[in-house]
Order: sequence, then C-alpha cells, then structure tokens
Amino acid sequence: MNLVPFKNDIVGSFLRPQELKKAREKFKSGEITRADLKTIEDKLIIDLIKKQESNGLKAVTDGEFRRRWWHLDFIVNLNGLEKLSLGDATIFQDVHAKDVESYSVNGKISFPKDHPFLDDFKFVRDLCENSIAKQTIPGPNMVYYSGVLTSKKYLDNPYYENLKDLEDDLVKAYQDAIQAFYDVGCRYLQLDDTAWGALADPKSQELIRSLGYDPIELVQKFGDLTERALENKPEDMGITFHMCRGNFQSSWLYEGDYDLISKRLFEIENFDGFFLEYDSKRAGDFKPLKNLKNQKIVLGLITSKSPQLEKIEDLIERVKEAAEYVPLKQICVSPQCGFASTEEGNHLTEEDQWKKVRLCKELADKIEAL
Repeated sequence: MNLVPFKNDIVGSFLRPQELKKAREKFKSGEITRADLKTIEDKLIIDLIKKQESNGLKAVTDGEFRRRWWHLDFIVNLNGLEKLSLGDATIFQDVHAKDVESYSVNGKISFPKDHPFLDDFKFVRDLCENSIAKQTIPGPNMVYYSGVLTSKKYLDNPYYENLKDLEDDLVKAYQDAIQAFYDVGCRYLQLDDTAWGALADPKSQELIRSLGYDPIELVQKFGDLTERALENKPEDMGITFHMCRGNFQSSWLYEGDYDLISKRLFEIENFDGFFLEYDSKRAGDFKPLKNLKNQKIVLGLITSKSPQLEKIEDLIERVKEAAEYVPLKQICVSPQCGFASTEEGNHLTEEDQWKKVRLCKELADKIEAL
C-alpha cells in the first residue's frame, strides 16, 4: 500500500486571502502586470505551505491560489479545448455567479509539454521541507462529460468523427500528464471529478437519459477511461481520486449515494485511495465501502461548507460505523471538499478553516488509537 493518502489529509483548495483577491481585481483591470500578480501569489503560497505544515499536514498544496476554477484552469490549457464564456448565471442551488465559464472540445486533445501547472507544481515542490507536495488536477471524465457528452457546442459541431478516437486521445493526454508531473518530481497526484457525481444524482440521470445515454453504461465507460489513463502509473507515485459533488460558495451540485458507482470505481487498482464526501445525508450510508479492495478510503466527514465545528465524539462514532465495512487501517480522514474550489470561497473564515484542518489531525490520531 502506497504511503499516500495520509491518515489526515486535505482535498486541496484553501480560502483565498483578501490580498490575493484584490490583486486579481487589479490585474483584471490592468492596474498591475501578470508578473506583479505572480509575485503576490508566490508570497502567499509560501505562507500557506508554512501554515499547512504547522497545522499537522504531511501533504501540502498551493491552495489552488493560481486558479480561478478548480478544474477549468487545467482543462483549457490542454490542446484541443476551448473556454466558453457564459456570462452571469445562477448555478448550484440558485447561487448567483459572475462571469461563469465552461469549456468544450474543439480540436485534437493532447497534453502540452509546457502546461503551466507543471511550473506551478515545481514551485511548491521546492518549498516542502517537512511535507510532500500534492498536485490536484481534474480527472479525464470532466473533459468527457462536460466538454463532449453534455456540451451543446460540441454536439452541434463535433471535431471527432467518432467517440473512440476522442477517447483514445483523451486517455493519451492524461497518460502524458501523469508522466510529465512524475518527471518534475510529483509523487502525490489527485484526480478531482464531479462527473462521477452526475452519474449518482437522480436529477442528472434524467438529463443523461434525455441525451441518449445510459447512466449505468457511463459508469463502466468512466471506469474504463480512468483505468486506461492510469495504465502507465509509475510504481513510486501515489495517485488518489476525489469524487466531488460540486462546491461553489458553500453550495453543491449533485446528490445521491455511492451505490451505483462504487463497485466500478473501487475496481481501479492504480488508485491508492479514494476521497469520498460523507459530511451530509446527501452521500448515503457507508455500505458501498464493502466494495473497496486494498486501497485507502479518505472519509470526508468534516464539512468545508460551513463554519460549524463538528464534535470529535460524533466523528469517532461515524468512523466506527465505516469500520463495519472496511478495516480501520485503511481509513483516513479529510475535510469533505476543498475550502475554495473557486476563487470566491466557501462561507467560513480562515480561522474556521484551520480549526477544521486541526480537527482532522485530532480525529486521525484518535483513529490510530482505536
């Protein structure tokens, strides 16, 4: 079993400091240059890494401070993807958002050797003295689901003559991405993915069927694409998976338990661990964990969506419930999602955020003692 995920871990994103938000506004209005913005990002990421280490984390990220969206910034820098501007829109439980953006496939998909996330990773790598640098990227089915299957732009004018050729290129792009991150020293990579969440959500299943697809068949397809993407994973590289249900200003996108997807997802042996959100009744019970093989399961019991701090006693009881289906030695804990999957962030303070990170460490220590 690989070293990662750790007993107490994180999904990846952290609340953007006000200094960073102001700098982004100034860059957008032309008051500062991109170099000026990068200098500010660098300084704040250095500070963030120190905070993560001092709060008990063995895996640290750049907080996604250089991104506007947790997924889009990576995806639109792939070859063959275009950014779509949707204007102001209402998303996720009627939460209003400004300058909403999406993406669609518009050319041959491949991973560019100069993808900006590689340099972003190297910056974090060089700062880790008492920790390991963790890189987060969206999974391949984010491209497949939102950029192809449900993209009106793509469906109206498809670039590929058939889905098989598209799938082959998508798989190759992710194989190349994994190798590229490995080559610059990444030993802990995480794929984040809401597309799997769509398959588990009853309302989204209706949309999927209306487009002519079968959710059950897509579970198999998603599994196959992901499995192929991980085929050449280096032995000394840990790769985990976070099934996200959407995270925007403390709202969510999908509901539904893990019954439909767990068996196929857990069959992907090249994943070393799975981050599953269990902070609310939206996720159902722990029974699907019985399908887990020898990988670790990271229980997202502590919500990142509200400032209310969970009680350690309640969390321990929930871990014991999960242990009825999977050995304790395979159980890890983390916040349920990132604290700021977009630059707006969730509705809690930085102090609330760090309290929850420390609570994960306390819970992990308690689990070790059970």
